[in-house]
Amino acid sequence: MWAHGANTRVGIPKAKHPSLWSAGFVGFVILSILPCSPVTAAAETFASLSARANAARDAEHLEEAAQLYRRALALRPSWKDGWWSLGTIYYDQDSYAKAAHAFRSLVKADPKNGSGYAMLGLCEFELGQDAASLQSIQTGLSLGLIKDQSLRNVVLYHEGLLLLRKGQFTGAGDALALLASYGEGGNQAALVLGMAALRILPHDLPPEESQERGVVLRAGRAEILAAQKKFDDGAKIYAQLIANAPQFPGIHCAYGKYLLQEHLTDEAVAEFQQEIKNNPRHVQSYLEIAAVQYHVDSAAGAQYAEEAVRLQPTLPFAHYLLGLLYADSGDYEKAITQLELAERSHIHEADLYYALSRAYSRTGRKADATRARATFLQLSSQSSRPEPNIYGEHRPSRVPDANHPTSAGEAPPQR
Repeated sequence: MWAHGANTRVGIPKAKHPSLWSAGFVGFVILSILPCSPVTAAAETFASLSARANAARDAEHLEEAAQLYRRALALRPSWKDGWWSLGTIYYDQDSYAKAAHAFRSLVKADPKNGSGYAMLGLCEFELGQDAASLQSIQTGLSLGLIKDQSLRNVVLYHEGLLLLRKGQFTGAGDALALLASYGEGGNQAALVLGMAALRILPHDLPPEESQERGVVLRAGRAEILAAQKKFDDGAKIYAQLIANAPQFPGIHCAYGKYLLQEHLTDEAVAEFQQEIKNNPRHVQSYLEIAAVQYHVDSAAGAQYAEEAVRLQPTLPFAHYLLGLLYADSGDYEKAITQLELAERSHIHEADLYYALSRAYSRTGRKADATRARATFLQLSSQSSRPEPNIYGEHRPSRVPDANHPTSAGEAPPQR
């Protein structure tokens, strides 16, 4: 599946999609062959051209098919199946600019075509248009793809790689873990998943055949096993990595997050603390411990969140988390300061306003409490889950949930 492509730019091979116009896709590509009728000369011409184009495609006479599709589409630009077939022919010929034009025409004619957007994103990826590619791919995934696992795998791989290039390691890991859960376990999937787990940008990937590259690859294999619910096997790989490369940057944090998936909280915190010992500026590890401590020992957790804010004061989630911890510790004035900073940084999530309404109420700011509660109710009614990137890149494994009664059984303030 992961064949080398000529347009590889960061050492990650292009994931070449299988031919989408082949017989294996007959179930999806619904041929728009219209019966010949004497209605109009244009209709007859389109019917003849479309039938001949489909026949040439099925016979794998691709140059002839592309020419016929272009002629038919000139007569009927709204022919969605024609744009799909023309786009996939060009894509399989590595003619990405022409393929992109075809898929743009397809989604213009059919704005709900998720597979069309995904294929457009794959073309834009090969053209070096990373921002447009990511947007197209994520639009396609949100709309839904055709039921073809090979296409879904390719799209998820590219989404993960694009997020990795942007330094969005959490989102990249989510996409690549989903890919792994579908059974993909090759070296390329493992390598990029290892990079996401260890927070390594593509241009910082260690050279081939190096011991450091091997650490990344093995960490990725452990993450694949976790995605496939084989936690014990993955934990053995991580334990070996910890024993053999205890100073490798990010290895203890990655293992700690892995352990949290199995609810081994104490063991996970020990790994985060070791990561901090190795690298006292490892912001992610501070946030992970702070998040684990919420509602357990929020005062202790606040110390870790304070350090994260000190190290990276522009990080909205650090302020949000610190505000939650202050509020849970009863320090409402400090909580308000931090939560308002998070609000101004465009974290508009129901839990934020729940915490703000509670803090305002406890400090006698009734009007502000009413406003925050109204926003909380509005956001709660819009969606049952936050947007994927609402917390930013440093979202910890356990995102604190302020939207529930505290240990004292306190409900959200009414006024």
